[in-house]
Amino acid sequence: MNPPLRWGFALSAAALPLLRRLLAAGLIDRIALPAHSPAVVDPLHSPGAAAAPGWSASRAAALLEAEWSRSAAFVAIGACGAITRLIAPRLGHKSSDPAVVVLDPDGRFAIPLVGGHGAGGEALSQQIAALLGGTAVLTGASSQQGRLALDSFGQAWGWRRGSGDWDGLMKAAHRGRSIQLLQQTGTPRWQQLPGASDLLEDSGNPGASAVASAGDAAPLLVVSDKGGAGCRWHPPSLWLGMGCERGTSLSLLERCLAQTLAEHNLAAEAVAGLASAERKADEPALLELAARRGWPLRCFEAGRLAAVNVPNPSAVVAAEMGTASVAEAAALLAAGPDAQLRVHKRIERPQPGEQGAATLAIAAAASQWAPQRGQLHLIGSGPGSLELLTPDARRALTESCVWVGYGLYLDLLEPLRRPDQLRSDGQLTQERERCREALELACQGLRVALVSSGDSGIYGMAGLALEQWMALAADERPGFTVHPGISALQLAAARAGAPLMHDFCTVSLSDRLTPWAVIEQRLRGAAAGDFVVALYNPRSMGRSWQLGRARELLLEGRPSSTPVVLARQLGRSEEAVSLHTLGDLPLEQVDMLTLVLIGNSTSRVEGGRMVTPRGYPGAELN
Repeated sequence: MNPPLRWGFALSAAALPLLRRLLAAGLIDRIALPAHSPAVVDPLHSPGAAAAPGWSASRAAALLEAEWSRSAAFVAIGACGAITRLIAPRLGHKSSDPAVVVLDPDGRFAIPLVGGHGAGGEALSQQIAALLGGTAVLTGASSQQGRLALDSFGQAWGWRRGSGDWDGLMKAAHRGRSIQLLQQTGTPRWQQLPGASDLLEDSGNPGASAVASAGDAAPLLVVSDKGGAGCRWHPPSLWLGMGCERGTSLSLLERCLAQTLAEHNLAAEAVAGLASAERKADEPALLELAARRGWPLRCFEAGRLAAVNVPNPSAVVAAEMGTASVAEAAALLAAGPDAQLRVHKRIERPQPGEQGAATLAIAAAASQWAPQRGQLHLIGSGPGSLELLTPDARRALTESCVWVGYGLYLDLLEPLRRPDQLRSDGQLTQERERCREALELACQGLRVALVSSGDSGIYGMAGLALEQWMALAADERPGFTVHPGISALQLAAARAGAPLMHDFCTVSLSDRLTPWAVIEQRLRGAAAGDFVVALYNPRSMGRSWQLGRARELLLEGRPSSTPVVLARQLGRSEEAVSLHTLGDLPLEQVDMLTLVLIGNSTSRVEGGRMVTPRGYPGAELN
């Protein structure tokens, strides 16, 4: 089953470059423009067909009529009034309408006109604004008051929305009424969100027996894998283990699933995916069931299944499959660490017109577990100034519901954080722990930002996080994306002039992870090769002598008059950049917040600027 499309359209051909940026960034899936524009994607004609001439409000209306009910969103570039008149005949109910986001032709403002919460219009507006460097104009009560939008926040945490009087809940929250909370599964960390504190201040977290009755005054918000009263969010906590005979009918699997969920009052929205044996990876009915429901299908080799302790092993299955359990073992493996079997295996036989047989078991994750829904973003936040944060990194921060990082780096990004985004501060030397936390959250189905200063791939967290990610089984890995940032080296060079016009290298003087003998070897190599050298982590209270030794080694290969830049607190209000020579380098002025940039034999200073020529004397530039 293909996911609903997000369309981009405009009333003028001048909007094509803007729409192309949104398409390239994956924020829209299709473009509709005046048919005479070059590279048009006409939604009313099949690929390769001749586009109808002209574009008018009637053709825009035809697009909306054809695609409205089966689309996720429309991003329209034009006047709010014109777009409002176009969509007015299509408006039904907030629970079924797609999101409509309006942009001005310059991309300065993104306005969620329809479907701000349930359809994701506000989130899409924020992502577009982050990409374009614009502003998301949010007029909803929750956004204006800094409160959590209870009817939409769970999507960012990998949850699916279930039944309930969501309109009534939101109106009650808007009037300032306390919300009674019952959470039975899923991560509770969302309750730490700034936007949740006022709503849940007096409600507590009652036990399972405290479900409100219809006559209770306080509206009820339930986070659970079960159906029932109240407004319900369903974290991805259930994994279905299925085994079946070859050629089993899809209708048999569907009936087995529906009856089992109903008998145990389990919500289909809480299902994270299907699991089975490796030999069933090509079973047509299993593949079709997974595709129809939008669930991943995880298939385990017999050896892994056989190692799982299950309550209902079968000697017959062991003889056939090489493991005494398929359904129960697969469900437990797929549900992640500390999973518990919620429903023991049941066997479903064929009815008239069907063939095959199936077994089904259901396991519950310890909290929630859906690696396929999760995303780990490695963010390079730049040297410190928000102006130097790349649009790519800004957009990833916008999309993430949890930010993990060293407290100082998160403080610098704090002006960008919304009340529905959680920050998790770590200690400076606990890099492994921060990576582990971020990766675990992503495996739970969350979008997580793991923040480093500068560029996360240069002395940052990307390598360590990638090693931990690679240690996971291939089908247990969440998405992993590295977003580059501006490194201290680049900003120091920009402030100093043009010192990196020829070959250069970077060396960290911290011997916490690298033996000092190796660092000395690299410094000697840099001196012998006449590289421009950038020294990271040059000096701290516990490492006061290494910088002096580094200077001695570099002086073996270049004169004492070699220019040196000291760049401290780059991109921050305390920024200080000064020029010196290698011979008179003031070691006592250097600390861990300083980058030391040392020129090569051709580098020189003139007019307060340092430059390294692109070639050596006698070389000719072609």
